[in-house]
Amino acid sequence: MADPVELMLGDLTDKYAQEPVSDAFIRLYTDDQRFGRTFASLHERLNDHFAAINDRARSTRHYWADSSREFISLIDELAETVGTLRRAGFEVAFREEYNAAVKQCKPWLSTSGGSTVPENFEPIEVVRYEPVFTRPETAVKLKKQITSVQLQMVGQGSYANVYSFVDPDYGIKVAVKRAKKDLNERDLYRFKQEFDIMKRLSFPYVVEVYRYDDERNEYKMEFCDETLRNYIRKRNSSLGFATRKRVALQFLYGIGYIHTQDLLHRDISLQNVLLKVYESKAVLVKLSDFGLAKDRASEFTHTKTEMRGTIRDPTLSSFKDYDIPNEIYSVGWVLSYIFTGKESLPRPNSDAVTKIVRKCTDSDIEQRYSSIREIIADIDRLESFPGEYRAEPENAPSPQRQR
Repeated sequence: MADPVELMLGDLTDKYAQEPVSDAFIRLYTDDQRFGRTFASLHERLNDHFAAINDRARSTRHYWADSSREFISLIDELAETVGTLRRAGFEVAFREEYNAAVKQCKPWLSTSGGSTVPENFEPIEVVRYEPVFTRPETAVKLKKQITSVQLQMVGQGSYANVYSFVDPDYGIKVAVKRAKKDLNERDLYRFKQEFDIMKRLSFPYVVEVYRYDDERNEYKMEFCDETLRNYIRKRNSSLGFATRKRVALQFLYGIGYIHTQDLLHRDISLQNVLLKVYESKAVLVKLSDFGLAKDRASEFTHTKTEMRGTIRDPTLSSFKDYDIPNEIYSVGWVLSYIFTGKESLPRPNSDAVTKIVRKCTDSDIEQRYSSIREIIADIDRLESFPGEYRAEPENAPSPQRQR
């Protein structure tokens, strides 16, 4: 005889398997393989109603008839789903603020003629980047900070400041990028878009971002120790060829990856390439600052014609025309710095590194590399200086010539 509990749970999961759910919500529940899609579907639809009600509360205070009926149905569905799981022995925690918001809305929702949002309605804080449903067996309790942590400024830019703090749960440094308060609507849009772009990327050589705070217009991300500029400048006299080559390849792998995602960075610079530096002297390159990134697959990328970015291709007359050849120019400039420590392009000569850099930055864009993959192949073929076939110590003498 079939287990009635399993039949009940099977019907539940089958029902939500057919529900369309966006990846933005699926990703919040990846730890719950069995019921993650169920929670993601409920969460997404709750957010749609909460956002719409917030908007109507600021305008006509009338919530449409069809939407009111759908929300009433969703509230019933929520209670039934959570009840089913609890009867089957699965404890489900529903975020307190969301539970309160549902209770706040339920009394004034009407099944006909639409619903009037009360004058004393408290706007609902919409949660987009954290789960609102959890199960104790798939969750871990973290510390709840009563006092604020101390932020330390580690960088400043045109649109945002970057701070760091030590996470109280894990004891590790985390970075916070906070938009400046005087940003106009366009630049704030670009700042939020930067987070959205980075959130969808997953690669060892791209900075990982964690969550966006709509109230403060800031987001948390992994902490990196140094910019490429500072890393090379402090070690230029002792940094060996093998290390420079590893840094160059990691940088290129990162750029190559974002190109496979139909993105152009458009602001590659010595400041926007970061490094995590370990006690063993190992390094990990991390691409950051995607505020000017262009999604080549999107028709909605906001681009003005005036030139932007730090390293500008002299052949480019309009920023909206920026494409792979212009990105490769910036790549060549950064590669030159990695191998020479000089913030200028090398004069023509016969060494292999200079040939690669000159091909990246050729004034005739038809003569440039057509892809990052081609550059990686040429960098990979570079040979070490004489005597540098093993990893060199940090204080090794600077090589004098390239074979």
